[in-house]
Formats: sequence, structure tokens, C-alpha cells
Amino acid sequence: MAKKKTIPQYTSVERKGIQYYRTRILDADGKQVSLYATTCEELYEKQLAARRQVQEILFHRQHPTVAEYCEKWLMMQSAKVSAATLKGYTSNMRNYVIKPMGDMYMEEVTADDIRLALVPLSKKSEGLYNKVNMLIKCVFYSAERSQLLADNPCVGISGKGGRPAQKKEALSDQQVAVLLEAIKGLPPYLFVMIGLYAGLRREEALALQWDCVFLDVPTPYISVRRAWRAEHNRPVISTVLKTKAARRDIPIPKCLADCLREAKVTSTSDYVIADSEGQPLSYSQFKRVWQYIVVRSTKERTYYKYVNGQEH
Repeated sequence: MAKKKTIPQYTSVERKGIQYYRTRILDADGKQVSLYATTCEELYEKQLAARRQVQEILFHRQHPTVAEYCEKWLMMQSAKVSAATLKGYTSNMRNYVIKPMGDMYMEEVTADDIRLALVPLSKKSEGLYNKVNMLIKCVFYSAERSQLLADNPCVGISGKGGRPAQKKEALSDQQVAVLLEAIKGLPPYLFVMIGLYAGLRREEALALQWDCVFLDVPTPYISVRRAWRAEHNRPVISTVLKTKAARRDIPIPKCLADCLREAKVTSTSDYVIADSEGQPLSYSQFKRVWQYIVVRSTKERTYYKYVNGQEH
């Protein structure tokens, strides 16, 4: 015979002229929360549902799934990494960590599970393999330090894998001459000159301002002090560089110094490379500028021959 449930007696209160029954429970953060209902039976059901919800939240805090803890780890990193870096972390985490292991509890994951998750990455680039390997280890070592794991499954996981990057050959003097001749007088010319003869990264060249270009000294040089990043297609100029070694002074040859002097005479912007309004380039603007190089130097061309008006 089913046991009859006992409905407790609750305190009654009046709110806006209506009589309610009230009880209080502690939520997952230890704070008191009031529950109201018009009948004792309804309030009793609300109380049971709220307690189940609190117990579930507390359980997941002590036993999070891989997906839950990865999201928490990404949130913790957002305070100390750039938006672009966090975006890359999030994409790699969701595609290569959460997708294969997201539904598992953190304490259930074994070294074999991690090795299996890394198998598809063995066919990807060595750089991507290393990034995902690093992310997995950071997540599980963080969980271990938070005492969520008794044993860390990442111990003993090799950091080597993926396809090694193919060695890139530098442009020959002849190729440099052909490239510069193809884009001379076009928007990307100055950007290419800075890249070729000063060795600046894209983000360094696009953030370069005239106050860091020293041409009227015995040995002209460029000071790298700023970096360009795009967030939602908008340029963001920051003094936070990629590494400590990125802050440097670079002597430049005469050909680049002459090119910069010529550009400075007609420039109306603080930026060496700027749009028509004198502002740093957005991501879409940079892509259009780069397209000049693709079209002029590498894009395949098709020629048609016409004989008596007929295409051959």
C-alpha cells in the first residue's frame, strides 16, 4: 500500500491582498530563497523541485562534465588573455575536446580517452596538435589543483604529434624584384616593403605609427611598440605585444628608409599604413589590400584566342 505523503504546515503571508503560503530554503550558494504558493500542496511540490535543483547544482560543482569544466576554464582565462587568443582557445576546445569528451565526467576520463581524442589531430598540422594537447593538459591540471580529480589522466601523454610543417623557402632576389614591380604604386606596396626589409609581423606593420619611425638619424630604424588586432572586424591597437622579445628596434636599409620618407611627405595620418580617413585598417580592408598581391602576382590567368570571331 502506497505511503501517504505528509504535507507540512507552512507560514501564511499576505501579498498585494492575496493570501500565500511561504517557506524558505538555502540555494546552492548558501543564500536563503523564499518560495510562495496559494496552497500547501503546491508549495510542497515547489520545495521538493527546488531542493532537487540545488542538489543537482552542488553535484555538478563537485563532479563537472568535461564540457562544463572547459567552459569554466575558458572563463577563467578571459581575464588574462586577449580576445583573439580566447577566440582561438574556444574554437579548438569545442571542436577537439568538448566534441569527443564533453558528456563525460572529469573523473571518468582516462588516459586512453585523451589519446583517442588526439587521434584525429594526428592528421592535422603539428601546430594545431600542440595547441589542443596544451589545452587538454591545462584543463586537467587545473581540475587537479582544484581537487576535482584524484588522478590526472594527462600524466604521461606525449606532447609530440601532428604533421610537421613544411619548410618555407624565402623569396629570392629575383622573386622580390618581380613582386615589388607587380604592386608598385598600389596600396600594399608600403606594407610589403616593411615586411620584406624590416621583418615586421602583420600586426606590427599595421599598428606602426610615424612616432616609431626614425629616419633623420645616422642609422634609420623602426621601433616596434604596438600591435594591431581585429575584433568584430574593427581594428584594435594595443601596446601589448606577442612576446617580450617583440619590443625591439630594427635598423632599416636605405631602400626602405627612402620609401618611408616618400610616404611620410603625403601622409595625413599618425599611422604609416592607414585607410582614407587616416585610421588603421579593419580586417576586411586588409583583406582587400592583400587581394592586390594575389591578383597581381599569383592568380592564374586565362587567355582566349579568337580566330575569325571564334574562341579557341
